[in-house]
Amino acid sequence: MTTIVNSPAPAPVQPSGDNSGGMGFVLGIIILVAFLAILFIYGLPMIKNATKATQGTTINVPDKIDVNVNQGK
Repeated sequence: MTTIVNSPAPAPVQPSGDNSGGMGFVLGIIILVAFLAILFIYGLPMIKNATKATQGTTINVPDKIDVNVNQGK
């Protein structure tokens, strides 16, 4: 006698498991733009001021130094 097995077709599998529609990518771009804006607003002036402080320091060294020691009698 013949046995017939009725099994249902497998359900289609989602490729990534969710249907976010690229919202993670958009959120990442927004965070990247915000980080770059903060870098330009606060970071670049801070770096510019740090280099000004090192350029303003001058050290004067005389050409001749008198090293003669006069000892009293």
